[in-house]
Amino acid sequence: MRLFADLKALIVRDRRTDGIVPSSGFTAHLVILSAAAMAFLAVFALALSLASGRLAVRWGDELAQSATIRIVAPVEQRAAQTETTLRILETTTGVAFARALDSSEQQALLEPWFGSGLDLEKLPVPQLIEIIQEDNGFDAAGLRLRLAAEVPGATLDDHSQWRAPLVQSANRLKALGVVSVFLLAVTLAAMVTLAANASLAANVQVIRVLRLVGATDGLIARAFVRRFTVRAFAGAALGMVFGMISVLLLPSASEASGFLTGLGFQGLEWALPLLIPLFAATVAFFATGWSARRVMGDLA
Repeated sequence: MRLFADLKALIVRDRRTDGIVPSSGFTAHLVILSAAAMAFLAVFALALSLASGRLAVRWGDELAQSATIRIVAPVEQRAAQTETTLRILETTTGVAFARALDSSEQQALLEPWFGSGLDLEKLPVPQLIEIIQEDNGFDAAGLRLRLAAEVPGATLDDHSQWRAPLVQSANRLKALGVVSVFLLAVTLAAMVTLAANASLAANVQVIRVLRLVGATDGLIARAFVRRFTVRAFAGAALGMVFGMISVLLLPSASEASGFLTGLGFQGLEWALPLLIPLFAATVAFFATGWSARRVMGDLA
């Protein structure tokens, strides 16, 4: 019943209790600024979590659908072994496409480490064959056995050793974003509780006078709950707007390459930050209610 009464007081304004809580002062500024800062950071934590989830899916899907064969053989045997490997792949169930990379493509792969102008003829660079798998994939163990028997210089890399750490790292970043949002909520609750305690302590005499004229503790508590909840909602809404604008100004994945490009929201994800002010108001609602009743219980 008390919860329903608090919710009703929050929705329906009671002018009789408006003057109980000061409309300005350092506690008002503290709640608004804290809620704005927490909401601003929560937008970025949420964007990081969602982007990391998308990254994990993309890395997993891309690497899971591709594989590479390395052919390490003398120069005079390399072309023949490459041709034999391609014939094997043509008859391998689950292989959608396979092709040998030409020298320019392999040179482009090595440029980040060796620079441009690299002469592959002077280096013992293996021949690379790119494999694109079908949705069901292929039997990697069986293919390895066949390559070992027919192409001694060929080595299959199905990218599993690369895929697992990348996906795990992206998933950990996603979890870090969720934990960050939780810590921000806890911090906001602590700041609201601190501000509510300070406001209640500063208005002890007013509370005692209200009790003398017949005001109940519930009525007084609901006045504080409503005021601090509205302040938290307003501050969080302000921080959310600035946070979404900042995320919108970040470079998109199409503008530059790198891990942090594309950090933001996509499609319906843009609606998720709209829940942050409601979440902040909920935190303030329960934190202020607990603080107000505890302080007035001590004054009894």
